[in-house]
Amino acid sequence: MKQKIIFIVSLVFGLMFVNAGLNKFFNYMPMPDDIPEKMANAWNAFMTIGWLMPLVGAAEVLGGILFMVPKTRALGAMVIFPVLIGVLLTNTVTEPSGLPIALALLAINLFVILDNRQKYLPMIK
Repeated sequence: MKQKIIFIVSLVFGLMFVNAGLNKFFNYMPMPDDIPEKMANAWNAFMTIGWLMPLVGAAEVLGGILFMVPKTRALGAMVIFPVLIGVLLTNTVTEPSGLPIALALLAINLFVILDNRQKYLPMIK
């Protein structure tokens, strides 16, 4: 039962990141009209750096796909982690309304990292 729940949560988590990453390339989700000025300024600053959004989008797509596959989930969690920290910091500093979702995603990612900690031990030995 635990494995089924982990698979479903990982599938939804991975699909959210694949969708967010693909949106950075194809821009199919419009920005909300009521976006706060601080968030709009931050987004414009990110967009002026031409290589940043494609890099983040590629990491999101790759990490999301890896996260959905049980055999590569530990690697996907590590690929997604820095992106998730950026999401968390952006929501903390510029727009706190997205913080609950960012914290939930961070909790899922940290659970997977802790659940797979034995796979990371050879890297630090």
